[in-house]
This record gives sequence, structure tokens and C-alpha cells, in this order.
Amino acid sequence: MLPDLEEVLKDLVNQHIPSRYSGMKEMIAYHMGWQSQNGSKNTQGKRIRPLIVLLATQLCGGEWQKALPAAASIELLHNFSLVHDDIEDQSEFRRGQPTVWKLWGVNQAVNCGDAMFSLAQISMLHLGIKVNPMVAYEASVLLNQTCISLTGGQYLDMSFESRDEISRDDYFEMITGKTAALMGASAELGAIVSQSSKMNRNSLRTYGEAIGIAFQVWDDVLGIWGNEQKTGKPVSADLKDGKKTLPVVYGFENNPAIIELMRNTEKDDESIARLIMELEKIGARKYAENVAQYYSNLANKALLSLTNINSEGLQVIKELTAQLIKREN
Repeated sequence: MLPDLEEVLKDLVNQHIPSRYSGMKEMIAYHMGWQSQNGSKNTQGKRIRPLIVLLATQLCGGEWQKALPAAASIELLHNFSLVHDDIEDQSEFRRGQPTVWKLWGVNQAVNCGDAMFSLAQISMLHLGIKVNPMVAYEASVLLNQTCISLTGGQYLDMSFESRDEISRDDYFEMITGKTAALMGASAELGAIVSQSSKMNRNSLRTYGEAIGIAFQVWDDVLGIWGNEQKTGKPVSADLKDGKKTLPVVYGFENNPAIIELMRNTEKDDESIARLIMELEKIGARKYAENVAQYYSNLANKALLSLTNINSEGLQVIKELTAQLIKREN
């Protein structure tokens, strides 16, 4: 599945980005992991979201090959958001490599993200060649609704930076938009492309949203306690950036010292070590790991309500679900 997806993604870039914009093509290829600064292969993303599109299509009895334009569209939308998020968060590294804005500047990185957003739209329109045009229209509407949720989640995430503390309700509202919406849409697209039942469509959306929350919470754990060599970003970068991740939000509610430590905008290694110690003292890591497992279980429960499905496909998607919250990067 993934080799076919990469071929579709590269074809989209080559066909729709003219040679006179070779610099634009270079930025996209770099961010997508197809080449590094010196022209060699770079580190790619995990392609989880498009894989969910393809697996969900197969699960519902459809031909996953027909869903490739939708899967590519989702991956391009995701990467558009990453390029812009890196600018907004002033993140200098992604997957252990300098970010697009760090190499080409903010203005060109904005152009790169915008181009990928447009390619996502074109790819979803190509779905109309593979399936009923009304199905492609429905998928396109979902894509754009999801983009609003995604950018809304990023808006909330950025607005939290100026607040001393937020509640767990605030946090879950934010990640429902920023992470869960795109995962939910990815799974739902499988039901749309395969023209499965409304019940299956709802169940797959629930699955995707639940696994999206589990994925983000696990990412929060890795952002504090992960291995830098495996995550590709500096240890405790989220704490230094003042990110209101779930362990921190849990800390706000259970340890007043964490509020004071997070208020410090110039955190040195000593204050970071103190923060981690205070979080561990109240069991913030274990709490977050339990939450990730809870939503992973919810995702699996949603899969049980599916009807008239491919049993082999069900096993594959269950295995993917288990891997997502046991990953180290």
C-alpha cells in the first residue's frame, strides 16, 4: 500500500508543480522526506493517516487502490499543517532535521504549506475518476470541514500559550480539533470510498477520533520522557516551549508548584529537571499512559460495531492501533 501511495504523492507534485518553480518542488520533496539538503533520502513521516484511509477502505470491502487519491489528499493536508505549525511554534527541527522555515525562511515555508494544501484539494478531486463523483464530492466536503477543525485546534493550542493554566476539558477540546479530527476523517473516508453503511461510517469516525486522541496523548508522553535519538526532537522540548500537554495539565490540577515552574519563560536544564521530578511525583506520566490506553480501548470497541467487513482487514487495523501507543517516535 505505502509504495503505491508514495508514487501517487510524487506524481501529484511532479505533474502540478511546474519546473519553473523548482525551488518549491525542492521544499516539498525535502519536507516529505524524499530528499535531504544534500540530495540524499531524508527521514519520512510515518504515513499513518493515509494508511488508515486505505485500511478502512479494505476493511469495508472496497478496493483500497481506488482510495489512493483520498489517502494522498489526507497526507498532503497533514503535511501542510505541519509546515505551518513549525512556523507558528518556531520549531527548528522535525524528525531530527531542520524544518522548512529554518532552511528557506518563514515566507517561503508559508508558500510551501499553501502549495501542499492546494495539492491536497487536487488529489481529492482525482478521487472522482476512481469512484462516483458524488462520493468524491462528499469526501471533498469532509476534507475541508476537517481542515477547519484542524486549524481551530491549532488556534486553541497557540492561545493556551498565553494562559498560566488550562483544564483537562480545554486540553481535550484542543486535541479533538488538532489531532483527532484528521484521524477520524481518515477512517471515515474508508467508509465513504467503499460506500459502506452509515453505521459503519460513524463507527469508523469514532475509531479514528479515539485513536487520534490516544496518539496525541502518547506523543505528549514522548515529548517529555522520550528518547531524543528516536523522537528526532530535543528532550523535554515541549516543557521548554511551555506546551500545555496532558501531563502538564494534570500537574496544574494536582501540584501548584508546576504552575509556577511553567510560568518561567526562560527554563534552564535545572528548572526542566525540577518540572519533570514534580510531574513524576504526582504520577503524571502514568496518568497520561493510562489515558492513551483508555482511548485505544475505545477505538477497538468502535471496530467491534462494524458489520459486513473484511475480517483480515480488521486484524491488520487492530495491529496498527496497538502499535500507535507503543511507539518510541
